[in-house]
Amino acid sequence: MTLRADGRTADQLRTVTVERGWSEHAEGSALISFGGTKVLCTASFTNGVPRWKVGKGEGWVTAEYAMLPRATHTRNDREAVKGKIGGRTHEISRLIGRSLRAVVDVRELGENTIVIDCDVLQADGGTRTAAITGAFIALADAIEWGKKNKFIAQKSKPLSDSVAAISVGIIDGVPFLDLAYSEDVRAETDMNVVVTGSGKFVEVQGTAEGVPFDRDELNALLDIALKGTSELTLIQQAILAEAGN
Repeated sequence: MTLRADGRTADQLRTVTVERGWSEHAEGSALISFGGTKVLCTASFTNGVPRWKVGKGEGWVTAEYAMLPRATHTRNDREAVKGKIGGRTHEISRLIGRSLRAVVDVRELGENTIVIDCDVLQADGGTRTAAITGAFIALADAIEWGKKNKFIAQKSKPLSDSVAAISVGIIDGVPFLDLAYSEDVRAETDMNVVVTGSGKFVEVQGTAEGVPFDRDELNALLDIALKGTSELTLIQQAILAEAGN
């Protein structure tokens, strides 16, 4: 059995913790940790939709991602100060939004908008996957807030499923689950996998950083990714069940 620097087996998640309702002001929030990676996810509920959706009887869910200047080993300038949002930030923001909308019925949401902000407080690999997993919890709570405040009909079911995400990679020919940064930089293949609670793939982002991977290796990565997202789904369910969601 392959052991890693932190003592985990190849197919083992880092310790996952979630502090639900971390923000007193947001309609939904979750501070999620994947090991040393910590992301604050907040959901803001607005009655109304962007102009291009007015009158269609549909809602909208979108997301924004950002990393605090000292989330990494050295300080990075705030993108707002630079006056330009980086390509990586745009890409991850769109990924989070797509992942959440994959499990949202916008017609059931009504003409309401939910914006999810995912702010990385500390980065140690897997920031986008932690963001997606935590964002779903914040989204679910924001929807419940909308129902309690009569912006969403009580009988409506905006969520068709849950969604979670995890990173996987191949290091020295071995597939690994939930890569920390020290592992990510050594990976020959790096992949982020987004999966619904029912086990369907929303997105697979995979790149051979060194040696190309074959179909068997791809299947092995997807298998351990599904194992990881299944465990994350159970964590999400347990947390949301605490308040009867």
